[in-house]
Amino acid sequence: MQHLLRSKIINAGMFFFFFPLIGFGQLRQEVNQEEHDDKRIRFGITLGSNRSHFAFTHNPIFLNQAPLDSITVIESVNSTGVSLAWLVNIRLGKHFDLRTYPVNLTFTERNFLYNLSYPDIPAGEDFVTEKKVQSVSLSVPVQIKFSSDRINNFKVYMIGGGKVEYDLASNAGARKAEEQIKLRKLDYAAEVGLGFHFYFPMFVLTPEVKMGWGLGNLHARDQNLKFSNVIDKINSRSVFFSLTVE
Repeated sequence: MQHLLRSKIINAGMFFFFFPLIGFGQLRQEVNQEEHDDKRIRFGITLGSNRSHFAFTHNPIFLNQAPLDSITVIESVNSTGVSLAWLVNIRLGKHFDLRTYPVNLTFTERNFLYNLSYPDIPAGEDFVTEKKVQSVSLSVPVQIKFSSDRINNFKVYMIGGGKVEYDLASNAGARKAEEQIKLRKLDYAAEVGLGFHFYFPMFVLTPEVKMGWGLGNLHARDQNLKFSNVIDKINSRSVFFSLTVE
């Protein structure tokens, strides 16, 4: 009985989630911008937000440290950022498109939390010390987009691809001791996502959800800094939500 009830609840939830999306196209008799998808090249403006954190591995120094060493726990916490991009969409066929963003700026702040047994209070440390890593990234994504057939004024699509990212605010070259976590400027990542097109008389509105996995090691490890030498590799992880107007 519990299994049947759970299935009914899930089915009802899916119905109420997807019905407004499909109904948008079905309830309107007039089809907006019928030739929009036939254009060879289309442009759009994208505004989005993201939730990002670091995936990292501990350095053997941390795993083999003496019991009296100060750092006992390291965590990376999610934080929110914003992005602004210019979309270029090139039609390859009825269901396939090539997409890129010649201008794609992302502002993020990802944080590390350290549990310290013996914090240096005069230096601003506490038993739980936070180290912030701010990024202003310029990236160039390249994606393949696979679209469904259009249902009146509605269409769903999936994307997959990769990107190269350059961090304009990277502190890898900093020499100051207070720069405790240093990141390299260049990164590359894989991306997959899901989106929906809603066709209005004057524009097309596209909400999209996308996930990104950084493939490069961002950490410019400094063995002389205690917050850096306990970490080995650092990779970026992000979830993006965006709205695009074409």
